[in-house]
Amino acid sequence: MSTPPDWKQLLFTRRMAICLVSGFSSGLPLYILINLVPAWLKSEHIDLKLIGFFALIQFPYTWKFVWSPLMDRFALPGLGRRRGWMLFTQCVLLAVIAGIGWFNPTLEMTLIAPMAFALAFFSASQDIVLDAYRREILSEAELGLGNSVFVNAYRIAGLVPGALSLILADHMAWSQVFACTALFMLPGLILTLLVKEPHLSRPPATLREAVVEPFHEFMTRHGWQAALLILAFIFLYKLGDSMATALATPFYLDLGFTKSQIGLIAKNAGLWPSVIGALLGGIWMIKLGINRALWLFGVVQLASILGFAWLAGRGADPLALALVISFEALGVGLGTAAFTAFIARTTHPRYTATQYALFTSLAAVPRTVFNAFTGVMVEHLGWQTFFCACALLAIPGMLLLFKVAPWNAPMPESSQPAKPA
Repeated sequence: MSTPPDWKQLLFTRRMAICLVSGFSSGLPLYILINLVPAWLKSEHIDLKLIGFFALIQFPYTWKFVWSPLMDRFALPGLGRRRGWMLFTQCVLLAVIAGIGWFNPTLEMTLIAPMAFALAFFSASQDIVLDAYRREILSEAELGLGNSVFVNAYRIAGLVPGALSLILADHMAWSQVFACTALFMLPGLILTLLVKEPHLSRPPATLREAVVEPFHEFMTRHGWQAALLILAFIFLYKLGDSMATALATPFYLDLGFTKSQIGLIAKNAGLWPSVIGALLGGIWMIKLGINRALWLFGVVQLASILGFAWLAGRGADPLALALVISFEALGVGLGTAAFTAFIARTTHPRYTATQYALFTSLAAVPRTVFNAFTGVMVEHLGWQTFFCACALLAIPGMLLLFKVAPWNAPMPESSQPAKPA
């Protein structure tokens, strides 16, 4: 067995810096949808059940594989196939985020919903090209650490709409809050202008090849039975965690915390555990391998869900809130790092955009479909029982590890991506 590379030599590189900034740019729009928009609607006295159903706006995350072949096949003029789409989606996102706050939720929900849908659509489109770009510039040895850095930055981005923006909302109008939040898209936009287009293997020659071949290649490479088990695992592994955090901000508000307390305690308590979890996840994956990391980190992720049930019984206890959020951030940081590395490893370098979009779309189904009913579940079960149910829903994904990522199986070999420009 070859000696694992030194993580210090992999971490402090230009490619890891790209993963850092692109992860932040990818995470910001999603956390606006799942943190800032629900808090905005809740503060404007919109019904909790309607806020829960508002998660259906996120359907583009589950269907992005439908238009990802277009982004694999065609390039916008000027910057290349990957960078052109990156710049376009980031510019649109900046405009949409800044504009959505000008509407009144109590009077103009029919206008807010299309704006939120546009935010989800272009956020999902940005994810398609950023995921493909990252997969194409990272070597096999860098996959675990690179995806951990990406996840790390992705979660840190949540502190803007989940902490800073909530604090600002206590002192300024919501239109100004959304405008300030939109400015945080600028680092990703600047990155797009500075980086180089990766050297790729030959792109699909026709649209038919771009649509059909990625699915055919995946199924023939693994076989139908193994391929379906992999897809089931991708669907189930994050199900419980996704549902548990779907209404996190309304949960904290119901416990009696103010928006400023949520911003200062709940969100910032998760910063360093999230950073540590994601970085440790990447470093440990170099030594453990992705399979064992999925087992170990999945157990921590499962335990972190139960922390919310404990918090529901404690009430508005700032120390308990900080402890629960810290542990949840650590567990999810570890679990997501291993999960995204597994997805990246499963893709073929020639069809990165379409295959990566397919897998991440499947992983987003729980967040979009099942999360839409979390408000109804909470009203019928109460917060504590709801979180216990989320923990139970996390178990099937763990059981599938016996088939898709056995503990003692060697790291599977996959094709090397092209070297970056």
